Amino acid sequence: MGKTLCAQVMEFVPWKTFGRIIERHKGDACVRTLGCADLFRIVAFSQLTWRESLRDIEVCLEANHSKLFHMGIATPPARSTLSDALNLRDWRIYHALALRLISHARTLYAEDPSVLGSTQVFMHWTPPPSTYA
Repeated sequence: MGKTLCAQVMEFVPWKTFGRIIERHKGDACVRTLGCADLFRIVAFSQLTWRESLRDIEVCLEANHSKLFHMGIATPPARSTLSDALNLRDWRIYHALALRLISHARTLYAEDPSVLGSTQVFMHWTPPPSTYA
């Protein structure tokens, strides 16, 4: 059996760099259960599975309990734990990670610009190129 989509996406995250970002911002200081990296994994999983609420995230995590380990999530957190983590984590941690991922993507596309050429497939949720401002 192959890896889940979420597990494949998580392979692109520079975890050592993310760990240094978390340390720099003291993101896991006084955290007992749900660290910044685990919160990122859960939020990324929620985005990839189109979850819309904390209850929805909680139910989806429980339903996929057997696959969570392969995505790097030890156990699904309680809804209150997830809510507290989302409210208390410093946004700059995830901003710094996003900037690092964008920088990495730019270097990948600079090496092979044909990736975004005329062969790009537009999904049903993206507008056609003629409507871009």
